[in-house]
Amino acid sequence: MSTRDIPTSFDELAFGWARKVKNEISLSGKANSTGEEEEVAESKGEKKVRLKNLWAAFCSGAGLFSDGYVNNSIGTVSTCLSIMYPEAYLKSNAMSNVSSIAFAGTVVGMLVFGLISDRIDRKAGMLTANIMLIFFTILSCAATWGKNGSPYGIFAALTTFRFFLGIAIGAEYPTSSVIAAEFSNLLPAGKRNRYFCWFTNAMIDVGFVVSAFVPLVCLWIFSTRHLEAVWRLTLGLGAIPPISLFFLRLKINQSESFKKMHMKKVKKFPYLLIFKFYWFRLFIISIIWFIYDFSAYSFGIYSSYIINTIVPGGDLYKNFGWNVVFNLFYIPGAFLGALVSDYLGPRLTIAVGTFLQGIIGFIMAGNYPHLKHNIGGFVVVYGIFSALGELGAGDNMGLLASKTSSSSIRGVYYGIAAAMGKIGAFVGTWVFPVIINNNGGKKSNTGMQAPFYVSSSLCFFSCFITLFFCPSVDQDAINTEDEKFLTYLKENGFDISQLGDCSTTEDLESDKSQEKEKDTKVKVDTESKSSY
Repeated sequence: MSTRDIPTSFDELAFGWARKVKNEISLSGKANSTGEEEEVAESKGEKKVRLKNLWAAFCSGAGLFSDGYVNNSIGTVSTCLSIMYPEAYLKSNAMSNVSSIAFAGTVVGMLVFGLISDRIDRKAGMLTANIMLIFFTILSCAATWGKNGSPYGIFAALTTFRFFLGIAIGAEYPTSSVIAAEFSNLLPAGKRNRYFCWFTNAMIDVGFVVSAFVPLVCLWIFSTRHLEAVWRLTLGLGAIPPISLFFLRLKINQSESFKKMHMKKVKKFPYLLIFKFYWFRLFIISIIWFIYDFSAYSFGIYSSYIINTIVPGGDLYKNFGWNVVFNLFYIPGAFLGALVSDYLGPRLTIAVGTFLQGIIGFIMAGNYPHLKHNIGGFVVVYGIFSALGELGAGDNMGLLASKTSSSSIRGVYYGIAAAMGKIGAFVGTWVFPVIINNNGGKKSNTGMQAPFYVSSSLCFFSCFITLFFCPSVDQDAINTEDEKFLTYLKENGFDISQLGDCSTTEDLESDKSQEKEKDTKVKVDTESKSSY
């Protein structure tokens, strides 16, 4: 069982991926199952989408809107500050490192709150992250002042608050996203993936768009003569969504799967057993997430070039306007990717998305000398590339990370995978400029082509490992994985009575026994009928 995901033969490596397809593809939008499985599913679950289940998944997952908003709005802040304090901005080490500080905080938040989510309490971790998000967003807006008006004080304060904001944003992943996944499991089979994707990754993308549009509106109101009001209000408005969500989240209860499977009362934590059972699939998912975030940062290189070409005079209104357009490309990909995930499953959706994205990337890089003179064509190809990124890995990485582990360790598991993605993004911000400079610089065709050749190649590599090594995820993955994990622990001598609240694990075992008895009865009845 500890090597369950590793192919043990050439046949399994070469054709194992195809055998998984039957349980993943559901072109009718309904879960593939036998008649008996369907009857059991209907008796346990819901036949239609109910608002109470949908609302809980939305309230928990929608916190990631702030991830998109806060992360993207810092670009607007940097633009305004570079215009207001041109010399001081260039000399400031704080502002040049603000992205790195934010990434560091996000990784810390993902890892620390992943542990809190599993060992202490999911809801408490989510609410703590929510409060931190509100508090440090307001501080970023209102408490960033330098002594005697010094811009260096503003830069230092902003960078400090960005670190703690990063922790709050990172904390949302292993708490709220995990809760959203567990509540999506209460929705009808065949519709679970789409709602999880819409309430998590699509929320991030909506945050991107809103964070690009808000400063444009502020600029229309205050004009370029009052840029301080523009950037402070842009940051401050980011506190409104988490304030609203906080009161809604207070009413959310713990999911049934967490109540049954948590390890709060475990005295001797089975670290080695967990590592042996999950290390390979976590390694594969982390690599895919690392590559996705690493490659995604090549987009910024091209979007900056397009904006500089379209707006050569540096018109701030047009600059902010085009920024809205580029962020809008994410929305159709995120919306469609969620639907495709229910029909093809997350594994195949990522494989198809990354494969198509790699093809478009090579086309874009290969035709760069011609496309750079045709901005309209460049924008269209760039938009398709961005949309495919969201359709594949963007939508489905969180889905894979949340449904390929047991509820007992889902927070830590998800946090590690997401942290690897952020590390990939951080590495990308440093590596891509080096790649450009080593291939002729920004003013040369080869220099601007190189990053997309690299990221497109990584798309194909990601497609390969997803298809051949990634675990299969069906509509009932959360329940199935919990049962497999319980069986594994029991077979290895671990006392599973320590798991969950009072008698819930025993209830789960009882349910499994009843299902087996029912299956046996059906089999006997079938044999009796066939004897006639």
